[in-house]
Amino acid sequence: MNVRSLIPWGNSSTLEASRFAEPTSPFQALHQEVNRLFDDLWRDFDLPGRSISAWPQIELSETDDQLKVVAELPGLEERNLELTLDNGVLTLKGHKTVEQHNTLYSERWEGAFERDIVVGQDVDPDKVKASFNNGVLTILLPKKAEAQRQVKRISIH
Repeated sequence: MNVRSLIPWGNSSTLEASRFAEPTSPFQALHQEVNRLFDDLWRDFDLPGRSISAWPQIELSETDDQLKVVAELPGLEERNLELTLDNGVLTLKGHKTVEQHNTLYSERWEGAFERDIVVGQDVDPDKVKASFNNGVLTILLPKKAEAQRQVKRISIH
């Protein structure tokens, strides 16, 4: 039985970009913090075949012409990562291993992870670029020209 399926919220590893906005109410902020606490709790259990949906933690930003995803991946190398963009969903997969030599105690986490981020159909898949430097993965997702034209500023009187 998958223990994670018992949690009525946050049991999907798919995140929508709109969820990254600042919480609009104290209850929403509390909900986000409880989700993070549960994700940290499940990370401590060494369950076979599970992946962590809250790791890596990411930062998502948007301009008129592109989306930018930044993920901190300390201790990983580029060869341990796999990025895919399929049908408007950016997927970040990888595996983190920790070398242990006569270790008596460790709080370091290791294992497989997968993170899905819904970026929508406005992203031009042929122009996506990714770079990895000092454990920080930066993904630039340029928007299609049609999507850029759809943005219309409305003046307020």
